[in-house]
Amino acid sequence: MRPDLSGIDPLELNLATRFSVGDMLTRSTQLFAGRTAIVDGEEEVSYARLDAAAEAFGRGLLDAGVRHQEPVAFLLGNSWRFAASFFGCAKAGLVALPVNLMLAPEDVAWILGDSGTRIVVADPVFLPLLEAVLPGLPAITRVVVTGDDVPAQVAGRDTVRWDDVAADPTPVRVLVEDRDTLHCLYTSGTTARPKGVLTSHLAVHVGVLSNALQVGHRRGDEHSVLPIVLPLFHTTALDTLLLPVLLTGGTAVLPRGFEPEGFLEVVERRAATHLMLLPMMYAALLASPGIATRDLSSVRLCIYAMAPMPQERITAIAAAFPNAQVLLGSGQTECVPATVFQWPSHQETKAASWGPSTVTVDTQVMDPGGTLLPPGETGEIVYRGPHVMSGYWNDAAANTAAFAHGWFHSGDVGHLDDEGVVWFTDRVKDMVKTGGENVSSVEVERVLLASPEIVEAAVIGVPDDRWGEAVTGVVVAADPGADPAALAERLLAHCRAHLAGFQVPKRIEVRTGLPKTATGKIQKHELRDEFRS
Repeated sequence: MRPDLSGIDPLELNLATRFSVGDMLTRSTQLFAGRTAIVDGEEEVSYARLDAAAEAFGRGLLDAGVRHQEPVAFLLGNSWRFAASFFGCAKAGLVALPVNLMLAPEDVAWILGDSGTRIVVADPVFLPLLEAVLPGLPAITRVVVTGDDVPAQVAGRDTVRWDDVAADPTPVRVLVEDRDTLHCLYTSGTTARPKGVLTSHLAVHVGVLSNALQVGHRRGDEHSVLPIVLPLFHTTALDTLLLPVLLTGGTAVLPRGFEPEGFLEVVERRAATHLMLLPMMYAALLASPGIATRDLSSVRLCIYAMAPMPQERITAIAAAFPNAQVLLGSGQTECVPATVFQWPSHQETKAASWGPSTVTVDTQVMDPGGTLLPPGETGEIVYRGPHVMSGYWNDAAANTAAFAHGWFHSGDVGHLDDEGVVWFTDRVKDMVKTGGENVSSVEVERVLLASPEIVEAAVIGVPDDRWGEAVTGVVVAADPGADPAALAERLLAHCRAHLAGFQVPKRIEVRTGLPKTATGKIQKHELRDEFRS
């Protein structure tokens, strides 16, 4: 059965029934207009101001000739204008394309070219980068620049002030379909060129609702306060942290970078309710003198992701934040995070797991032939649900592989237990095959990180004539002055006591740092390339 809608203007019907992320901010503003939506450094931006700026920016882009579903690239750091630009694109039916600011210029140029971008929004600090890449990108005709001191041109392209684009706050009224693309986020490109992940309004909106429910954001007087130090160009900071806070009328705090003492001061002064940090950031907080003197009682939840944490560190975090649970959430760009999230009971019983599926995701484990496996059997983790991306941009072969057998293929290996909890083993490409045995790099890293003498660890397979691949550990010492050779020997002894013989690294190398993505993921491909060369 279908209704007869022939007498209704399509735009009027769309406005009345759609599931647009742009409308999310409008609804929050109707209830919380005077409340602070974003703290940008020391500047407090209300919901009313943020929504008006978003409407104005979206309208300005349309007036400038940007077409429906056309990408708008961002070279923007964490700021309230990033949020206003994002919501402006959402309201106008355009595609937000935040660029990873940690990429090399050639990768930035490739993304701008591959996406067909014609307009770029940039902070002044990134104009030298545009000067370098724009000569090879003739399709880009305009650059919108934040701030007041804006040059007339960048690499021969006309510029315009962000504030001049966002001049008319009259609400935008255009068709935005639920399955229209909301954002295009390029993957980090750890094995090949970055791939553009296209994600719809529906996928992100459902993911945001799921995240708000999962982490306990309270819509009303007891609203959440969340400091965000991860970059907003990444799905974790944008879809998992910022948007659920704004959906529920909370306050997002954007500190200027991450420094332990300064971050603790922000947590105390702003009475933060939720934290999301990388394991190495939590380690830095625990080592900070202020951890023992600050009032951190407002925090209800400490979330971590990207890497495992030893139980001792989890216990220490729980002690430092006395009213907080410490829980792991996981996901990936292609399937709006979080897809799995621990329950509070897992803090003590299954801290090494990923937790069960979130409320709107179906997670299973599949063998290479497409058969779903029962609990306890290891295979590739696959997903179904509205969180899943619409597909990769410009890459039919990758889409065919990603959606084989009617599930999204994550590239992660693991198993489900009898309670439906997901246990991650490794990325498919990070499994080490040594002497006929498969070794989980994550399991070896977890044992290494249990040693208080190191703060970071990466385990890779290095080509070896005898073993095929030799399990190799690369670690960062807690004490920069530690003797590398002696520390390596102590760590090898520690591994022999806690791992099977074939899992013990053949070699451990001590370094001062590890190569990482902008969100703190260790780039193992760089280590593998280095050892192979």
